[in-house]
Amino acid sequence: MLVAVEYMGPMGVGVTTPQVFRADNHKLYVVKLQKNRMGAKVLVNEWLAARIGQMMELCFPPSDLIMISDRLLAGNKYRQVKGMAPGPHFACQYISSTRYVERYSLSKAINKEQMAGVILFDHLFHNWDRIWNRKNLLIRREKEGYRVYAIDNSHLFRRGVWNIESLRTLAGEIKVNHRRAYGMLLKHFLSARHFQPYVRKFEQITDEELAILVDDIPWEWLPREDEREALFLFLLTRRDMVKEIASRLCSLIPDVHRRTDTD
Repeated sequence: MLVAVEYMGPMGVGVTTPQVFRADNHKLYVVKLQKNRMGAKVLVNEWLAARIGQMMELCFPPSDLIMISDRLLAGNKYRQVKGMAPGPHFACQYISSTRYVERYSLSKAINKEQMAGVILFDHLFHNWDRIWNRKNLLIRREKEGYRVYAIDNSHLFRRGVWNIESLRTLAGEIKVNHRRAYGMLLKHFLSARHFQPYVRKFEQITDEELAILVDDIPWEWLPREDEREALFLFLLTRRDMVKEIASRLCSLIPDVHRRTDTD
């Protein structure tokens, strides 16, 4: 877990009103606070995405829990910032010198094939916000070339805020969205073989690993045991559906690019 050592100010964008902190590793992080106006489940969503993103090797920036202490807030003139309170919050490493992705820049990205994993992830977790919000795909010029980063996973489960019944409804639902950047990727840059490694990675996550993932969610964010159980069951269901979801996505790829099956 990171420890916040300095408050830098508001990020300036986002419905969850993210704030920027410097952590004890000297890096800057965009922090979503427990008491944001959408509620603590947004942090649960971000935590799930960060952990599963690591397992699937997705192009999400490094993320972690961050502890904001009473001591830091005591001498801080920004204590009155809405949602600022001691406790564990969610931190995503700040990526500097980025631009929003558009078709020309995407064509130059050295890691655009990783977007197959991001598209699959978003369809596993009903994350349509990345399709409609162009600010959730960034690109940066690095030493090796242009690299795409997918950020902001607050709106998983369609709207970000969920309950037991909505998880049960969404668990077995397959909806394919191929608009904007995703449609461009499927049409011009991706083939079925690009999805295969991510299907395997998600399919190979064990029951125990998923249980640990849910158990590791801070209790301050998700205190109800029945909601944790519903979340675990959702994860099990989606894992068992990953091939079917990927197959539906790959059916949208023009035949010229559909070189291999996902099975």
